[in-house]
Amino acid sequence: MKAEKAKKLTVSDLNLKKTAMRLLGQKLVSNEVLYIQRNLPATATQEQIDENVTAVRKLPWAMLAIVD
Repeated sequence: MKAEKAKKLTVSDLNLKKTAMRLLGQKLVSNEVLYIQRNLPATATQEQIDENVTAVRKLPWAMLAIVD
């Protein structure tokens, strides 16, 4: 029996928004979206996206803030 390969999704604003609404019941702010996009490759499994969306809410704001 062959193990199925996990389907990879694009780590896009829309996919992150949908995942956040499903898991958190609210949208992510732009800094959270940018942080996740910086830390994941261009494509990731749904499980990886889920983990990052839930983890980003537990991070201190100083790690998410974009400093000019």
